[in-house]
Amino acid sequence: MSEPTPTPAPTPTPAAPQAGPPPRHHMALMIWVSVFPTLTVLELLFHKWLERLPLVLQTLVLSACVVLTVVYVLMPRLQRVRARLLMRAAR
Repeated sequence: MSEPTPTPAPTPTPAAPQAGPPPRHHMALMIWVSVFPTLTVLELLFHKWLERLPLVLQTLVLSACVVLTVVYVLMPRLQRVRARLLMRAAR
């Protein structure tokens, strides 16, 4: 009986370049670019409804909507755009 021939170990494939955490000024710009338009649009859309509420409740509702929109919708998209731009610049 012949012994089975050992199979060579798989060659590791190079990993995709990681964008890494953004510098502080990039993060500040991405936050501002997402918060300002979101805040403006929501204020324009809900101004009549919000003005009936006390100021603290206006701020609570508006800030909750803005934070959820920015964190779960806009920032992931902006981070993907940033990563693509960095990969394009690295070529």
